[in-house]
Amino acid sequence: MIQIVSECTRKVSISFFREGDDNLLSLPKSIRLLFDGTYLQSVWMPEDQDRLKLLVGMGKVTDDRIQRKELAASAVKQCIEKKISEFSMDIGPFLAEGASESVYDIVEGAILGTYEPGQFKDSGRQRVQLEISGVPKQVMDDITAAVREMEAVAEGICFARDMVNLPGNKLRPEDFAGKVIQFVEGTGVETTVLGAEELRKLGLNALLGVGESSAYPPCMMILRYCGNPEDSKISGLIGKGVTCDTGGYCLKPGDSMLGIKGDMAGGAAVAGVVYALARNHIKTNVTAVIPMCENRISPGSLLPGDVIDSYSGKTIEIANTDAEGRLILADAVSYAVRDEGVTEVLDIATLTGAVVNMLGFSIGGAICDDNEFYKRFEVACRISGERYLRLPFYKEHEKMIESPVADIRNLGEKFCGTITAGLFIRAFAEEKPWLHLDIAGTAWVDTPVFAFQSKGATGAGVTSIYQLCSKEEQ
Repeated sequence: MIQIVSECTRKVSISFFREGDDNLLSLPKSIRLLFDGTYLQSVWMPEDQDRLKLLVGMGKVTDDRIQRKELAASAVKQCIEKKISEFSMDIGPFLAEGASESVYDIVEGAILGTYEPGQFKDSGRQRVQLEISGVPKQVMDDITAAVREMEAVAEGICFARDMVNLPGNKLRPEDFAGKVIQFVEGTGVETTVLGAEELRKLGLNALLGVGESSAYPPCMMILRYCGNPEDSKISGLIGKGVTCDTGGYCLKPGDSMLGIKGDMAGGAAVAGVVYALARNHIKTNVTAVIPMCENRISPGSLLPGDVIDSYSGKTIEIANTDAEGRLILADAVSYAVRDEGVTEVLDIATLTGAVVNMLGFSIGGAICDDNEFYKRFEVACRISGERYLRLPFYKEHEKMIESPVADIRNLGEKFCGTITAGLFIRAFAEEKPWLHLDIAGTAWVDTPVFAFQSKGATGAGVTSIYQLCSKEEQ
């Protein structure tokens, strides 16, 4: 837990300086020759025999949320590199400029700065004790509340990263469900796991069509958080949970195989969101549905040209077995609407390579059929700092997934792949307000784009969806 104090009590401290700030004149001349407050510039400065200070440059802009996260993460990483596990971070320069909301960014960046793959297991990770200083007593309660709230969100992000970073042989579908149950234990979240036999009885045949290709059976997890029993609204969060995706008979190319373990980033993200909402006692109602399976090649695997049933009753023509995520999400969305009574649908998935080609590794794709819903999401993104681009769609795009032999086809033309993939899922939302997030490019980075990232999983979507659910007026 982070400690919040007015004045630093640690022997190692971090201080931030804005470029061109008069406070720079208080530094020794020898330090000013090396340090002028340029963004992410840093230098270590001994204060006396027992105390050490890290100076970090804020640059000229301090109202950018990504930059604030980077500043905190970069500073924390430098302490960890020196094997320093106890230190103080003076956030006074941010608060002095009236940016109290910057606390959210500083805390998120600082915690993510401690993250390395495997770090939150029982061994092999350096435990960090962070003190936040420079907090005036008159705002201590507000800052403390903000810190505690963001700690829970950051824990959700780190959980999502941990799940995505696990090798496929350490995270079978039922293992994934078990880890989520363990993570939300004690938060008041109700959990249900539907095993393969229950899926068959219910007729979730799109999920089974993909998942039965593996010796490790599929399942579907439901997380229910009821923070406002008097409200009839229930936000449905649907996350793709493919723990191993070979592509099936439409086999992925060899250079893509190392990434097939992370195709459950959407499912991990919504689990992290529900955890944070429950930990923070947010007054909202959320039901998350996570279809979990592997997509492998076996004698019974789906083949291109097959026609399968779905939970909704719609028949689906299989044009490509590597377009499996939308199949399992279709059943999950139908179940959320029909059995869980959700009043709006948000699905999140590592869904298409097309979104990576279009937007790269720092912007996610978004499609929405309800303007008010998307306005709320835009507000959430302004708070979270995550970047999404809303893609348009029209009737000609819907025609691309029409099938001559079934109700719908799981692949469109050779273009507009991100749009048609999203519209396939929309076809199962039964006219509920619908928002689709494609995080195929942002859920994983081989080379970190931002200082608060590490190689591997990013936890994309957790902060934005949390803010969407928590900031909505009830």
